[in-house]
Amino acid sequence: MSALARGERLQIMLTREEVEALDNWRFEKRMPSRASAVRELLKRGLTAEGFALADKGSKSSDYGLLDGEDEAAREPPRRSVKAT
Repeated sequence: MSALARGERLQIMLTREEVEALDNWRFEKRMPSRASAVRELLKRGLTAEGFALADKGSKSSDYGLLDGEDEAAREPPRRSVKAT
């Protein structure tokens, strides 16, 4: 697969203001397309938040999202009811 090939298609809806901001940023940075601008902004946002791009074959458990704990441990805590 070439560097420009994309494996997934993602459709999003934007407000008029978001499209204008995207286009302004795109033209200022001389990005070739809206899609490339969105990819670059997404990459920058994820990097700024401390997220790296996942390697092929990575699992959620590699990132601490799922750690194999049993079902009971994932249940929300129960509230205690005070007697009145």
